[in-house]
Amino acid sequence: MVSERLVVVGGVAAGLSAASRARRVNPHLEILVYEKGPDISYSACGLPHYVAGLVSEADSLRVYSAEFFRTRRNIQVFTNHEVTELSVARRLIKAVPTGGGETKDIHYDRLVLATGAEPSRPRIPGLDLKGVFHVNDLESTVSLKGYLDSERPRTMAIIGGGYIGLEMADALKGLGPDVILLERSAGLFEAVDEDIAALIEKELVSHGVRVVKGSPVKALLGDPQGRVRKLAWENGEAETDCVILATGVRPRVGLAEQAEIQIGETGAVAVNEYMESSQAGVFAAGDCAEAIHLVSGRPAYFPLGTTANKQGRVAGENAAGRRVRFAGIVGTAVCKVFTLEVARTGLNLTEAKTAGFKACAATVHAPARARYLGGKEIVVKLIADRDSGRLLGAQMAGTEGVSKRIDVFATALHARMSVEQVAELDLSYAPPFSTVWDPVLIAAQEMRRELRR
Repeated sequence: MVSERLVVVGGVAAGLSAASRARRVNPHLEILVYEKGPDISYSACGLPHYVAGLVSEADSLRVYSAEFFRTRRNIQVFTNHEVTELSVARRLIKAVPTGGGETKDIHYDRLVLATGAEPSRPRIPGLDLKGVFHVNDLESTVSLKGYLDSERPRTMAIIGGGYIGLEMADALKGLGPDVILLERSAGLFEAVDEDIAALIEKELVSHGVRVVKGSPVKALLGDPQGRVRKLAWENGEAETDCVILATGVRPRVGLAEQAEIQIGETGAVAVNEYMESSQAGVFAAGDCAEAIHLVSGRPAYFPLGTTANKQGRVAGENAAGRRVRFAGIVGTAVCKVFTLEVARTGLNLTEAKTAGFKACAATVHAPARARYLGGKEIVVKLIADRDSGRLLGAQMAGTEGVSKRIDVFATALHARMSVEQVAELDLSYAPPFSTVWDPVLIAAQEMRRELRR
């Protein structure tokens, strides 16, 4: 009997989750995975910690090898193979070794696109100078780490104040150089509101990071040897020995566009709840695909590892013959900036108003645990719909007790809970962990008062 063939394009989070789940569902399926780069199955979220030296070896970030998938899961993984063409009419892809070689025609019965995201490269003169890096994959980050170890730059610049930029500021400052962070918009970390972003900026400045906002970089300037030495913006310039591009990512959808697969309003591949694209037999998952936001009800683009793994699992199970749904997302995320934990879930105030809600906000400052045991204040900001009383989002910042408390609000959003219901939650209490009224409850009570005005 000839087995069906599943081909997966992309060998990191979503792609290998899809392949692994498909294998568990259907032990007879032939599964081939093609990855453009040399690395598979690694922790992209651990890259800043590798740069900082908290992870000593790049190998520590690698979870599984191609050999593991071949011998333990009967999944063939081809690294350094770029898929250059996709024909859905012929159910065929073309793959070519990245180092050069013969192009292979590979037939598929079902296909999972897990092509991920690529760095958004701003149109700035000088990006080809030596000493300019991005840190969106393991290969590029290893190159950066080698440069830092060999060149020992005294000054470093980060372009972009989002997740990657903030984490890199923390990582690089710990290595000793002067660090400047430039953000083209008026505020840092647009996933949170201005008042929470202000706390992040204060934390950066307190640790010696120079922050320049509202200043798009105009050019990178180099020396006669082609090494970056300066960057310039509209109202200033700064010397630098190294530049990190942290200008965000965009979904890698070239193959999908070529095959006339529908691209959604976010710029990522449009999929339904089964991770099916607009073309029969083709699924998409991870950083190249959209997800439905459970609060706004609209397609959203959140390129995070948690979402990628879940979407990949659903895509793989369905590609193997089952019919399961991806529930959607609420946009939960957390990051660490020096001593500050920052977390968010749901919609921020601007997003909530854009989505058509009559949104309002309430903010409290409350200790994360008993003050007599050294409890420090955290800031909790809630967003709610004034008409219905429904919780729409939450943001938190503080030096302790933030990272997992945000999950309470994420759970509430999944359950479409009202502020009233959140205020009545039976949460745990002991002085080393909380106050008798947890900050989650204090924030909900304050929002309840706001809604009654």
